[in-house]
Amino acid sequence: MSKKTIGLLTGGGDVPGLNPCMKALVMSALENGHRVIGIRRGWAGLLNYNLNEPSACHCYIKDLSYFDVRTIDRTGGTFLHTSRTNPQRVKEKDVPGFLKSSGLGKMVIGQESLDFTDHVKQVIDHLGIDVLVTIGGDDTLSYTVRLHKEGLPVVAIPKTMDNDVYGTDYCIGFSTAITRSVDFITNMRTAVGSHERIGVIELFGRNSGETSLITAYLAYVDRAIISEVPFDIDRLCGFLVEDKRANPSNYALMTISEGALMEGGDPLETGEADAYGHRKLGGIGAVVCEQIKKRTGQDTMYQQLAYLMRSGTPDSLDRMVAVSFGHLAVQLINRKDFGKMVALHGGKYTTVPVDMVLAGKKRVDVPSFYNIETYRPKIKDFMGVPMFLS
Repeated sequence: MSKKTIGLLTGGGDVPGLNPCMKALVMSALENGHRVIGIRRGWAGLLNYNLNEPSACHCYIKDLSYFDVRTIDRTGGTFLHTSRTNPQRVKEKDVPGFLKSSGLGKMVIGQESLDFTDHVKQVIDHLGIDVLVTIGGDDTLSYTVRLHKEGLPVVAIPKTMDNDVYGTDYCIGFSTAITRSVDFITNMRTAVGSHERIGVIELFGRNSGETSLITAYLAYVDRAIISEVPFDIDRLCGFLVEDKRANPSNYALMTISEGALMEGGDPLETGEADAYGHRKLGGIGAVVCEQIKKRTGQDTMYQQLAYLMRSGTPDSLDRMVAVSFGHLAVQLINRKDFGKMVALHGGKYTTVPVDMVLAGKKRVDVPSFYNIETYRPKIKDFMGVPMFLS
């Protein structure tokens, strides 16, 4: 078995489980005689690395030892830090100073941005990286696919709180996000019930409503709105008033995906688009609260869980998957089986071609798991159903 220098980075949003995954990967790699270079701040670490002044770039690159990762699994987030940098789509204002007149940036047709993939490849070569391991969601992994197509050996590990990376049943971070959400909703019943209100809990979920669906299913909330199904606000208000009246404690609760939209409406987005073309989502729950008050006269209580969903240490399931994904990635490297993403299918660890990330969009199977008439989770038949309804 040839010894490799492995580059390791995390990109996109942080989730619980990243640190245990990296600890397992580094420990396993070192045991197999490999060297691991940690790349800080995701793709930004490679974009900002100045080949003419490498000694000044220690903040982006670090050789990882046993002692560097020994205790990182005891905390959430990513000890390598992260960013939403996309080297193939860098706006002029975000181009590092040393690259502005380098000629390495190629104008992206139809966009006011530059592609610095040539620079990234030069940095990877300069660092002596034989294989790059990237941990991220579909945005981060889409650039991994780009490097794979450019001929670089890569291994991808899926993570996202929304569980929406195409090609795997499960992504690191999802279980903990659901656990956190259910716990918060259970606790929130105290306040909503005490004040006899209608509670609206907004959860992350841009294009996939799986977090809203599963949280609602496990927390037994009254109604759940998901990204995949536009909702009728009048019908929703009617349901919630009925739910409140039927509750001996005179309150009702609902969950809603941040990417949900009313019939005939658009998603609530604010700010400038990021490097992957996404504007910031959020606030649909507040709009729903306003409409409930306006249409029914009922008082509401709005809670946007947002980053609380993905904060703190991972639960046992996320820890199990994260550690196993880390070990599996090293096993792929030992076999020189590159261009793959580690995955779970039918409860079993496996791999898929990394470009499967771009092959489709992962969404809730609405006909199988959701009642579009009542806005409630509904599993028609549990036989053969995946553990997380995905």
